[in-house]
Amino acid sequence: MGTLTVNKNNNDVLASTQIVIEEALRKLGYGDDMIELLKEPIRMLTVRIPVRMDDGKTRVFLGYRAQHNDAVGPTKGGVRFHPDVNEDEVKALSIWMSLKCGIADLPYGGGKGGIICDPRKMSFSELERLSRGYVRAISQIVGPTKDIPAPDVMTNAQIMAWMLDEYSRIREFDSPGFITGKPIVLGGSLGRESATARGVAIMIDEALKKRNIALPDARVVIQGFGNAGSYLAKFMHEAGAKVIAISDVNGALYNENGLDIEYLLDRRDSFGTVTNLFKNTISNDELLTLDCDILVPAAIENQITADNADRIRARIVVEAANGPTTLEATRILTDRGILIVPDVLASSGGVIVSYFEWVQNNQGYYWSEEEVDTKLRAMMIRGFNQVYELHQSRKVNMRLAAYMVGVRKVAEASRLRGWV
Repeated sequence: MGTLTVNKNNNDVLASTQIVIEEALRKLGYGDDMIELLKEPIRMLTVRIPVRMDDGKTRVFLGYRAQHNDAVGPTKGGVRFHPDVNEDEVKALSIWMSLKCGIADLPYGGGKGGIICDPRKMSFSELERLSRGYVRAISQIVGPTKDIPAPDVMTNAQIMAWMLDEYSRIREFDSPGFITGKPIVLGGSLGRESATARGVAIMIDEALKKRNIALPDARVVIQGFGNAGSYLAKFMHEAGAKVIAISDVNGALYNENGLDIEYLLDRRDSFGTVTNLFKNTISNDELLTLDCDILVPAAIENQITADNADRIRARIVVEAANGPTTLEATRILTDRGILIVPDVLASSGGVIVSYFEWVQNNQGYYWSEEEVDTKLRAMMIRGFNQVYELHQSRKVNMRLAAYMVGVRKVAEASRLRGWV
């Protein structure tokens, strides 16, 4: 397969991503020079952000911004606030964003940002000062035609609003196209907040068709109850599917007859926590191995691994989270006949509607939610069909097929610019 190798226990998200990138590029006929260019971000900025805390002391936070490749156009990607953020994760996420943009045929390369912090332990005013400090630190390399941030893990529309305001102060003009996932009154797009989950729901529809399962007959398990997981549970419940289990950081809830999703949505806190209100919970590991039609990992990386892949009892795995299934687990699931809809395809609804938001900001004309949803559905289904057809015609697993579709655009743009 080339110079990079994978072993059974390789759960390193960057190394695993590079392995599949290399294999995809080789299958597409590209050589070592293109692999060398695309295996790492073209630009990686590390910043230190001093923040005055509420107790009067100054704390310095470490942050990152990765820009994978800007041959196609400006880079695009979210900013996450999480205690486990690290440089390699941000690099891998920026590469995945390039792939998502390539599959959706968006005029972007991939970008990603993150700050090592725990927003659950910070006040509202501390989060505002951190958000503004991050923008000041990265302001030289971002902008509506350079790199466009968005929400990600533990960030939201309010944080995007603070970042927008800080950037507008620095540049001394209003720049709504600098950032997406904004509040509607500041130029946000209708449908953006629920876009990732909406895209996952569309992918579930398409995958069920390939397995001849009707959605109202489907039993769904969702790991994670944050933005994507909670909206997806709502959409599945409204469509008549039976959501039999959900989880958060504290554990999981399971009812083989279906959970009361409306009640859980009403009781969850802003970070997606709800299981702490219940006594009869199961573990996240038990949730992943429940008998179901659709398993949706919507939490964090490396949840389905070589250690539990042979115990997965879902017929279809649709990845709403980034990197939830390791390479060895992908091989095991594929060999067992389980259909995987990989993250770079399944969770691309967020960046697609972020693109719509950027377009609306640039033209100063805003669309109805129905128009946004119609355009999103068309782009997601086109991407699914491209990946599925390549998966069948080239006899490769769905992850490799998605990487092949996704990397082709950025590779061709780099070649035509004369970079390689």
